[in-house]
Amino acid sequence: MPPPELWAGALSLLLIHGESGCPHSALNAARLLDRLCDSPDIDDETRGLCERASSRLTASPSLWSGNPPLRCSVRAAG
Repeated sequence: MPPPELWAGALSLLLIHGESGCPHSALNAARLLDRLCDSPDIDDETRGLCERASSRLTASPSLWSGNPPLRCSVRAAG
């Protein structure tokens, strides 16, 4: 099973993106979700959810709109 810090980091960054629109948080959350997808220890349903979330985060129009987020405070994650 992936370390809990990896799950917590992905969730934290996802929440930061959802609350502030920070594009850096979205991209970093997607990267962590991709790492979780690569883990052989997660089930197929969880892997599918991580893949869907990662795809949505990287395809999000807010990432490419050119508008700065209201605030962006990215914390280092696992």
